[in-house]
Amino acid sequence: MTHKLETKNITMKFGDEVIIQDISIAVDQGELVSLLGVSGSGKTTLFNCISGIYHPVSGSVILDGKDITGTTGHVSYMLQKDLLLPYKTIEDNVALPLVIRGMPKKQARLKAGELFEEFGLAGTEKKYPKQLSGGMRQRAALLRTYLFSDNVALLDEPFSALDTITKGKIHNWYLDVMEKIKLTTVFITHDINEAILLSDRVYIMTGKPGQIQKEIRIKRPRGERHEFDLTNEFMEYKREIMHLLEENRS
Repeated sequence: MTHKLETKNITMKFGDEVIIQDISIAVDQGELVSLLGVSGSGKTTLFNCISGIYHPVSGSVILDGKDITGTTGHVSYMLQKDLLLPYKTIEDNVALPLVIRGMPKKQARLKAGELFEEFGLAGTEKKYPKQLSGGMRQRAALLRTYLFSDNVALLDEPFSALDTITKGKIHNWYLDVMEKIKLTTVFITHDINEAILLSDRVYIMTGKPGQIQKEIRIKRPRGERHEFDLTNEFMEYKREIMHLLEENRS
C-alpha cells in the first residue's frame, strides 16, 4: 500500500548532537496523525525535515510515492502563531499563497473566497486581523495553509495560544471541516486531550535523541468525537499516554 506521506528512518543531527533518530511514520490520505511528546523530543525538527527546511543526515521523506527529501514547496506548514499580515485584509492574507504562485490577485481572491463559508469566515473578507478573535484568526491561518498546498498540512501547535473555551469550540469546528475537505494532516501538540480528540493515530515521541516510542490508534471515528473527552474510552487512552510519557521521564 502506498501511503500519502512517509518518513523512512529519518535521522537528523546538528554538529555531533543527534536530535532525532531513525524516525519512521506514515500518513494516509485524509488522515490526521499527531506527534505527541515533551519539549525537546524533536517534533519540530522532524517537521522541518518533512517540509524540506532541513535535509536529514540519513533517511527519506516520501510523498505520493516520490522522494522529496530536502526539497521545499510540497507540503504546507503552519506554525503556532497565525502570522497574518496586519496591513492586509483577511481575503488578501488568505489568498497570498495563490498570488505567490503567480495567480492574478483578483482570481486568487475569488478562489479563496469560495472557501470562506466552509471555514466559518463568511463576512470577514474585508476585515483586518486585529478585528478578529483569536479563534477566527486561526481559521483564516488554516485556510491560508490549505491554499498553499492541499496535499499535506503540517500544523505545529496551531491552537496552543487559545483559551480553553475557544480551543474546545475550534476543535469541534476543525473535526467538521477536515471531514469535509479530507486534508491529510500531521499535527504537533503537547496537549494529550487535543491529540486524542482530533487524531486518527497518535505517535508518542520521546527521548534525546527523539524516537517514536509507540503508535496509538484512536478507534472512535472522527465524526463521532463530540463530547468524546467525557467518556471512559477517552480516559483509557489518556492514562496509557500519560503512563508512556511518565515512564520516559523516569
